[in-house]
Amino acid sequence: MQAPPPEHCPGVESEQAGQVSACAGCPNQSICSDPNKKLEDPGKALVTAALKDVKHKLLILSGKGGVGKSTVTTLLTRYLARSCPDSNFGVLDIDICGPSQPRLMGALGENVHQSGSGWSPVGIDDNVCLMSIGFLLGSVDDAIIWRGPKKNGMIRQFLSEVDWGNLDLLLLDTPPGTSDEHLSVVSYLKDDNAPDSVRAIIVTTPQEVALLDVRKEINFCKKQRIPIVGVIENMSSFRCGHCGHSSEIFPAKTGGAAAMCAEMEVPLLGSLPLDPAIAKACDAGEDITSIKNATTEALEGICSKIMSNFS
Repeated sequence: MQAPPPEHCPGVESEQAGQVSACAGCPNQSICSDPNKKLEDPGKALVTAALKDVKHKLLILSGKGGVGKSTVTTLLTRYLARSCPDSNFGVLDIDICGPSQPRLMGALGENVHQSGSGWSPVGIDDNVCLMSIGFLLGSVDDAIIWRGPKKNGMIRQFLSEVDWGNLDLLLLDTPPGTSDEHLSVVSYLKDDNAPDSVRAIIVTTPQEVALLDVRKEINFCKKQRIPIVGVIENMSSFRCGHCGHSSEIFPAKTGGAAAMCAEMEVPLLGSLPLDPAIAKACDAGEDITSIKNATTEALEGICSKIMSNFS
């Protein structure tokens, strides 16, 4: 029997297993560092069992912070739920240090209940549920100051100990980057025998400073063999609500998302403008599907392309 892992264990499936300073003195070090010994995190079997009734998993990713991943996750969930009333959708907020979904979904102050089957996600609509660490904090201002292994453990709990029930699609709102949280969630969700077990949408803004990091995220998905459904260009333009004039707040000096997608051979799902009405509704946690404007029209086209990947 293997001994319990040290506090800052990089994980048995990590390329650094048995090689980092945290492994020094661990009785399992020789096993983990043996290149001929393939180990699997025991939590993976728990996750697989817990998500057996979840048909599809969709990661919302971006290498850059501030491009609107959380907002896009909310917009997609709201619109898909309204467009497909007979389907069930779940949202998992794995941005551990910056959970935004409770506010965006209008669920601030809600409590998570526990039963014999696990944590019950918070119901948002008849066919939408949400789980976030924001529901477990004493105050919305509480800071989460955790190292990687503790964040990874929380993600495993969200995946294996939440009673998700029957879902047609689980959307996972992720933090920026290609680090601990991303490697953890991919290792738990990816099934080598089912290449489409988890897929990804990449969110960017048009300017090159964002595209530089988004290219890294696309390469991350390719290296991890995660199919990319497509790229959404957020904040592509700004339309003034008074005069109707459109402006480029973030100029696409290098061709924006369209040029990047052509270069990296990934689909472009569409563009969403910077919309004060949508921003105000999200800040208040209101359903955006009642708004009829250019943004929701673009959102309709994007969602149609997404659902064609899961039909």
